Amino acid sequence: MADKPDNKKEPGPKAVETDKPSGELKAVEKTEAAKPPEAKAETKAKRKVRRLVPKAIAHIHASFNNTIITLTDPAGETLCWSSAGTIGYKGSRKSTPFAAQKAAEAAAEKAQKFGVREVEVRMKGPGSGRESAVRALKASGLEVKVIEDVTPLPHNGCRPRKKRRV
Repeated sequence: MADKPDNKKEPGPKAVETDKPSGELKAVEKTEAAKPPEAKAETKAKRKVRRLVPKAIAHIHASFNNTIITLTDPAGETLCWSSAGTIGYKGSRKSTPFAAQKAAEAAAEKAQKFGVREVEVRMKGPGSGRESAVRALKASGLEVKVIEDVTPLPHNGCRPRKKRRV
């Protein structure tokens, strides 16, 4: 600052520090990271592009409490999904084969908007909605090519829960 004349006003420093016992002041500027104006243009909502996927994979997760059907493209990206809970069933009604059938019909209807015509089915879990979900996918116009059971089986891992005595 010594080389500039004193009559011109310059915006002052943001903070002032002293590091000498004589009391000389040293100017330290604290700057904020200002975003360029282009950054605001990038935050606009992007339109969702509809993809046409002729082949898909239907993952059916049939648990004791619910049935979830997820349709993905061959790379594994989720196209759509549905479950007995999202259809509107609550409690013990979610675990019924009828609820699984309705969930599969809803998922197939969403998948047909993506142009899906044929599916590979991968079932997981012991639930009661396994077969009815596959039948509903066939009935809704999707061609089922392969049915595969991918239920994970333990090699004597965790102790299972006790069986119900009704």
